[in-house]
Amino acid sequence: MSTVVESVSELIGNAIKAIPALLFAIIIVLLTRFLAKFIEKVATRVGQKTIRSQSLRLLFSKSAYILSWVVGVILASIIAFPGLRLGDVVATLGISSVAIGFAFQDIFKNFLAGVLLLIQEPFNMGDQIIVGEYEGTVETINIRTTQIRTYQGERILLPNSTVFTSAVQVRTAFNSRRTDLGVGVDYNTPLPHAKAILLKTVDSIEEILKTPEPEVDLISFGDSSIDLVVRYWTNPSQAIVRRIQSKVIIAIKQAFDQEDITIPYPIRTVYHFDQQEFNDYLVNTEKSDVN
Repeated sequence: MSTVVESVSELIGNAIKAIPALLFAIIIVLLTRFLAKFIEKVATRVGQKTIRSQSLRLLFSKSAYILSWVVGVILASIIAFPGLRLGDVVATLGISSVAIGFAFQDIFKNFLAGVLLLIQEPFNMGDQIIVGEYEGTVETINIRTTQIRTYQGERILLPNSTVFTSAVQVRTAFNSRRTDLGVGVDYNTPLPHAKAILLKTVDSIEEILKTPEPEVDLISFGDSSIDLVVRYWTNPSQAIVRRIQSKVIIAIKQAFDQEDITIPYPIRTVYHFDQQEFNDYLVNTEKSDVN
C-alpha cells in the first residue's frame, strides 16, 4: 500500500512540476498564432517591394507563415517536454514521415501542386480561366485549393492537384482575344457587297481593335443561306467581349436592314396525306381477301 501511495505521489509531483512548462508551451503556441500572421504581413510587404511576380509574392508570404508555425510548434514541444531534444524531434519527424505521408497524401499533393503553380505561373491572379466545366476569375491560390469566382458571382474551390494536372484555358493570357460571329445571307445577295458592309460595320465600333484587322470569311453553302463568319479582336475580358458582341449583332442587323439584305431562316415543306390510303398493311389485306 505504501508503494502505491509513493507512486501516486510521485506522479502527482511530476505533473505539478510539468504544469509550468505546459502552460509556457501553450502560451508559445498562442503567441505563434499571432506572430505567424504578423510575419506573413511583413513578408507580404517585403515581397511587394522586392518581387515583381504576384504569384511568387504569395508563395513567399505563405512559406513564411508555415515556417513560423513549424518553429513555434517545435519550440513549444521542447519546452513542454524538457527531456526532448531537437535531434529527437527531427528523428521522430523522420520516422513518422511515411505514416503522415500516407495519411495526408492528398493535402501534401495539393500543397506541392500549389507551390508549382505559384512558381511556374501558368496563370496569374485576376486571370479568367476555364478548368473542366468551371470558368471564372482567379482570386487566389491557397495551400490546398485554387479559388475562382464565376461570372454568376459564385465561388469555386478547385484542388490544386486537379488544376495542375488538367488542361487549363487562360482566356486573358494575352492583351487581345478574337471573337468569331456567324451570320447568314440570302442566296440572292451579292457576296462582295455583303462582305464590304460587314467590314464597314465592324470598323465603326470603337471598342474593336484595329490591329489585328477584322476579317470576314465565307465558309459554306447552308440549307437556307450562304454562311459567313465575322472575326474581330477585343480586350480579352469576358464582360467586354459579351458587351461588344451585342453591339456588333445590333449594328449588323441595322446595316442589313438599310441595304435590304435578308438574313434567312430555315424553311421546311410539310406534306399531308391520307394515312389510310397509303397503309401497306391494309393493301396487303385487301389483296388476300380478293384471292
